Amino acid sequence: MIEVKNLTKVYGDHTAVDDLSFKIYNGKIYGLLGPNGAGKSTTMNMMTGCLAPTSGSVRINGFDVVKQPMKAKKCIGYLPEIPPVYGELTPFEYLVFVAEAKGVSYERAVRQAQSAMEMTDITDMSDRLIKNLSKGYRQRVGIAMTLLGDPDIIILDEPTVGLDPKQIIEVRALIQALGETKTVIVSSHILAEIREICDHVLIISGGKLIANAPIEELSESVSADVKLKLSVRGDETGVLEVLNQIEEIESCTLQPSHEAGVVSLALCVKGEVDLRDKIFFAMADRRYAVISMEKEEESLESIFLRLTEEAALASGEKKSARAKRSRKGSPEDNDRDGEYELIEEEKEEGEN
Repeated sequence: MIEVKNLTKVYGDHTAVDDLSFKIYNGKIYGLLGPNGAGKSTTMNMMTGCLAPTSGSVRINGFDVVKQPMKAKKCIGYLPEIPPVYGELTPFEYLVFVAEAKGVSYERAVRQAQSAMEMTDITDMSDRLIKNLSKGYRQRVGIAMTLLGDPDIIILDEPTVGLDPKQIIEVRALIQALGETKTVIVSSHILAEIREICDHVLIISGGKLIANAPIEELSESVSADVKLKLSVRGDETGVLEVLNQIEEIESCTLQPSHEAGVVSLALCVKGEVDLRDKIFFAMADRRYAVISMEKEEESLESIFLRLTEEAALASGEKKSARAKRSRKGSPEDNDRDGEYELIEEEKEEGEN
């Protein structure tokens, strides 16, 4: 398990990561999602001990990354966005070298390298120079490197960046296979990727954690409204009259209908109340036939855009407020200005 507590990283006047706190539990694939510059890579670098935090802590399987770095790092395999592979070595030579650098004996290093190559399906490339491999295979070599030492947790930063569609599909399948035996954390700004391979998503924007939930529960966790899509056979005025009498319906929006005599609407229901029975019987009382009625699930894309826009707006308002306070100056500054004016007046009186 990984426990991140009040993690912060500051560069001069810029706060790259701002007071992050969350837990990563064993046996799942986690997606760390955010726009470019959100602080994903900085967070991962601190989680893996590659970068010291300004404040806060990261504990991996109970070991503090800063205070117990060797024990903590044995529990993780980390692949940064640019794989740290050596082009003049073959995949086999490189993996044996990395395993030995981790303190594994040569005999075990050979076995682990062979096992990692089999798991990532690069055995056929084991004798070729890494510099002559395609980007997809170099990425596989990097992922194989994370498996050395048999860590419990695999952390991958933007693992499909720059790959062609076929390579992306292959790497995603590999990540899902790893998730069957390991805890995997994948950083990405590609929504489709997170939705396809992850069980749980954490969304970062402006260095802050703005969402933390299983993907299937994300919509419920960030919205208190229920959206319904409704199609009713009847006249538009009458259908709207029926819906306007149901207090729990916050709004009704007419939608294009592709069938004559059928009214299509999008309804927003405040809270988590299920109004489907109430709407059905209300329509039946007016002898309107309900053709279809279903809950509309909010897409990951719309959730992501809404949350990041809200976070950016809140951040902008805070910066504006700080700027206003800065322009006004502090009470102490105002007092010092008054003292300065008084001294100047006393000097003028003395000269006169």
